[in-house]
Amino acid sequence: MRGGPTLRWGVLAPGRIAGGFVWALHHHTDQRVHAVASRDPERAGRFAATYGIPRVHASYEQLVADPHVDIVYVASPHSEHKRQALLAIAAGKHVLVEKPLALDAGEARDIARAARAAGVFAMEALWSRFLPQTLLIERLLREGVLGDLRLVMADFGGRFDFEPEGRIFNPALGGGALLDIGIYPIWLAHFVLGPPPHVHATGSLTQTGVDGQAALVLTYATGAQALLHTTLFAETPQEAVIAGTHARLQLDSRFFTPGGFTLKAARSDQQLRWTDPSGIHGSEGLAYQAAAVARHIAEGLTESPLHPLERSIAVLETIDSARGQLGASGSAGGPVR
Repeated sequence: MRGGPTLRWGVLAPGRIAGGFVWALHHHTDQRVHAVASRDPERAGRFAATYGIPRVHASYEQLVADPHVDIVYVASPHSEHKRQALLAIAAGKHVLVEKPLALDAGEARDIARAARAAGVFAMEALWSRFLPQTLLIERLLREGVLGDLRLVMADFGGRFDFEPEGRIFNPALGGGALLDIGIYPIWLAHFVLGPPPHVHATGSLTQTGVDGQAALVLTYATGAQALLHTTLFAETPQEAVIAGTHARLQLDSRFFTPGGFTLKAARSDQQLRWTDPSGIHGSEGLAYQAAAVARHIAEGLTESPLHPLERSIAVLETIDSARGQLGASGSAGGPVR
């Protein structure tokens, strides 16, 4: 897949997620990673050798100052997203920040203000927004195929081994289910129904005080609802449903990755099946967002019209509300440990 002109990417904080992104970018787009930096130079060197990256920098500051880098991909733990994004923006670089854009909506607004003031492109790497099935679903919604929208149901749960100092469970690193995997069901609700006027959350915390499990009900002035769930304690179906008065759309398991869906007419046996024909699976789908970013930048845009910064902020506002209601550590309404 091709985006705009080939961008020269720099990667901050090489790890598993960054590895998947670089692999997808190199195998499925004409974009190329030219530099990598880590707090651990040996780790950066191994990453560069694995993925064929020509430049290794000894610090994040050196990478963002590199004149051979056009755009910086931030793949660090959530707690570092704001600092590293602002570092890149201050150096005049475009920036793609792994989801969530920041720890909370306030930090996300700081990133947005800085990028707009600098006139550089900035986006949260919510890759699901750029997948082929999402673009097709957007068209179906726009054309009213489902009728009046009444319900979104979505869940994403996985079983994570408890590591108190690890990224998932450590409140200092922005741990918890909502920020890490719950963002996908919440984003889907925003994508379909918009920001909710009311958020009700219930759930439980881990031993470290971060949210381990959460169920959310989002309610809208139209009467529509979103029923969302996330957990760190068990594997769940990871499915999603969008229901309207004329039809419902059932997304396949792992709805946030390249896949398919079934469209079923209301009060009828009629149904249509769509499956992504590209052959791209799993994290290979990260390539779609890289190609989209290149196109946006080539068009002179500083935000994505598909996933603008205001949507990232609004999703974090919903997460902030849910984390606060649960009393999660590090949230606005929870203790900081």
